[in-house]
Amino acid sequence: MSFRTFTYPVRILEHHLDAYGHVNNVAYIGFFEQARWDMVTAQGCGLDYVANSGVGPVVLELNCKFRRELRLRQDVVIHSTLESWRGKVGIMSQNIKDQANQICCEAQVTFGLFDLKLRKLVAPNEQWRAALGL
Repeated sequence: MSFRTFTYPVRILEHHLDAYGHVNNVAYIGFFEQARWDMVTAQGCGLDYVANSGVGPVVLELNCKFRRELRLRQDVVIHSTLESWRGKVGIMSQNIKDQANQICCEAQVTFGLFDLKLRKLVAPNEQWRAALGL
């Protein structure tokens, strides 16, 4: 099965930098999270939907590989693609590409949908299935 790739542009700003003048590793994680939220919000499952439904995405595992440094005022694009969904758990690949289309960082995120009342993972309903491209 082939899933849609979502893109999210980012400009590297001063508050993303560490003492070495390149992007701090924590900022990369934040970029990936912003891209995932932008993806589901555009499909009708943003924070308002999570608050009303009581179900939202949670990260279960995250693996990042840093390939090239990102620097101040650099424009990059985050690509997010759902790779698989089995039962209550999905795997998404994400990468950050520079203007030369080189991969600067890549991540694999294992995640699920968490029911805030039941305090456990649940299978996606139709709205979440549509938002995730299932």
